[in-house]
Amino acid sequence: MPGKNNGQNSVIGGGGYHHVAIRAIDFDFTLRFYIDGLGFTRTYGWGTDDRANGGKDSRAALLDSGDGNYLEVFAGGTGELWPELPETVFMHIAFRTTDIHKAIEKARSLGATITVEPKSVVPPNADMPEKTFTVAFFRGPNGELVEFFQNDEL
Repeated sequence: MPGKNNGQNSVIGGGGYHHVAIRAIDFDFTLRFYIDGLGFTRTYGWGTDDRANGGKDSRAALLDSGDGNYLEVFAGGTGELWPELPETVFMHIAFRTTDIHKAIEKARSLGATITVEPKSVVPPNADMPEKTFTVAFFRGPNGELVEFFQNDEL
């Protein structure tokens, strides 16, 4: 059941990834991009947009990518790094797909900048059998680097 998987990690109790968070430059456009464009589902949200009254935009939303893993979107992005947060440690967000060509064309149709067209890669691994992955990358509406990942085994 989406969002209910407790995982198999006995050390930390559960495991698996719950969400990755981004700070949106345009909150409403970002929600439309991921919900209307890529088929995510908004499952929860909070905060207010008080900018008209001199306040700040504190809106946030959890978007289910389709399997109970979430993209958390916060309002208030500026396109600049926040010095108190190490936001540069994440390289990219990767989403599973069963049809990478369809997925990347959908992102392209939404205006995303494609940085890597779909391609097959075979990472070298001396200790395990080789596996072929198909990957593609694009820039989301806030500059976030997003990967589509296709492989039947992982």
